[in-house]
Amino acid sequence: MRLIDWTKQVLIIAYKESTQQLETCLNQSGFTCEVLRQQIQPEQADFSRSYRCLLNHRRAWEITSQSNQPSIILEADFVPVLGFGQFPLPFNPEQTNVGISWLYTCASQVYYVSPEGYAEGFSTSAVGYIVTPKAAGYLIELAAEISEKFGPYKYSTWDSNIDDFLRQRQLKNYIPWRNYGEHGGLANPEHKQHSLGRTHRADILYNKLAFIPMYATDEKADKGEFLRVRVWARLKGIARLLTGRFLRLKVIKGSSTPLRLIRFAVIRHFSLSL
Repeated sequence: MRLIDWTKQVLIIAYKESTQQLETCLNQSGFTCEVLRQQIQPEQADFSRSYRCLLNHRRAWEITSQSNQPSIILEADFVPVLGFGQFPLPFNPEQTNVGISWLYTCASQVYYVSPEGYAEGFSTSAVGYIVTPKAAGYLIELAAEISEKFGPYKYSTWDSNIDDFLRQRQLKNYIPWRNYGEHGGLANPEHKQHSLGRTHRADILYNKLAFIPMYATDEKADKGEFLRVRVWARLKGIARLLTGRFLRLKVIKGSSTPLRLIRFAVIRHFSLSL
């Protein structure tokens, strides 16, 4: 089943960013977009960026939990590949215990690959993903836990808790064969302040991008920026594979189908597309 056959509902998380190119691209592909543009209230001015981001995602989760269909949730700096909706769904459409399925992954890991090729796994980052109404209800609970634990002023990597939180509630989470788009945004200063990587990009894409990402059109970027970023992202993805960070040795040893795991992890990188 194609992605667009599963759901046409897209919720775009935005603050001040322009979403025109993203909306146009998705609308032309048959999706229905709703932009959730955050309005910062005076009392929220000192909230951490990560917390304000969580609040906006929680709004998307609330909409999804009250809906009878899953949502595709994209941040405003997501850049889809050409043919975004035509690529296959990352999980079995008949499955009833799906939690979240990432469309864009960061620091991803694969746990299990089904005979049909669907990959259970982990990712951090909430740049682009599919979430079911049931999972969205649980993620609202996660938002409450994060709020209670960290409060609105502290930085938190709340998106790295999604997989464990949903798995503890007997839901299965999926990573894609290849990324359905790129994180096109500029470096996040909060990441640098907390000794995290300043940027993250898709390790491997399904196809060419539908439009040029913000990081390559910024006034500080030169003509070779896009090529440098994409080549580095591809090399970093291959390095994660070779060093056992995408597919861990422990997972291989504990698997009843290790060759299927290895085949999935290796062959996904055989692509000429940047």
